[in-house]
Amino acid sequence: MLTDESFLRYHRQVQLPEIGEQGQQALQQAKVLIIGAGGLGAPAALYLAGAGVGTLVIADGDRVERSNLQRQIIYRDDHQGESKAQVAVAQVKALNPHIRARAVTANLAKLQLAMEISLADVVLDCTDSFASRHAINQACFEHGKQLISGAAIRWQGQLMSFDFRAKQGPCYHCLFPHGEMQAPQNCSESGIAGPVVGIMGTFQALQAIKAITASGESGTGQFRQFDGLTLQWQQFALPVNPQCPVCSKESL
Repeated sequence: MLTDESFLRYHRQVQLPEIGEQGQQALQQAKVLIIGAGGLGAPAALYLAGAGVGTLVIADGDRVERSNLQRQIIYRDDHQGESKAQVAVAQVKALNPHIRARAVTANLAKLQLAMEISLADVVLDCTDSFASRHAINQACFEHGKQLISGAAIRWQGQLMSFDFRAKQGPCYHCLFPHGEMQAPQNCSESGIAGPVVGIMGTFQALQAIKAITASGESGTGQFRQFDGLTLQWQQFALPVNPQCPVCSKESL
């Protein structure tokens, strides 16, 4: 049963029949790992904190720079030079002091990445490199986690959801085989419209809330691409690669 404080704080959300008190309790018991506290992770963290996700772990090894402020809305001008993860945790705690939040001031990799993923219920990949996305994808598959991956560049955004609890594909590697990508693009070279990356991060938060509360369609195994210039979405089912070194039966 929700406390009076929880009911008052989350009433608008509890009113949704797909969530209700049971769903709100599930949110308050959930642990979400957000890897990357930039343009994607910033809005995702704020919305998940506002929704009452019980535990947020925010991992990022970078510090706030002036160029981040155009789109990474969790930071303020006087945060320049400070740890992104620590500032983000302080901000979500200020928004909702009833949740638990922990900062990891490192770019997660190898054993630390595996450990943090193993402790989470849902993982949000808010990173900006193919190497990180592949490592997160593989660790989530190995530990049977739900993964929500977002990306954005220029006017385009991408969103993918995976549910590896049954140890089945498709996975990120099926769509983007490691080692077969062209040179990665980044915002500093290609530019980014701030609201586009915010839209994708907000969608990641929405997918996480739906996953935790089992609301609506999961969108698992779907690739979605958003065009900020036309406001159009494209969507297609991700194919399973039977030779995928991550999720194929031969790799298990």
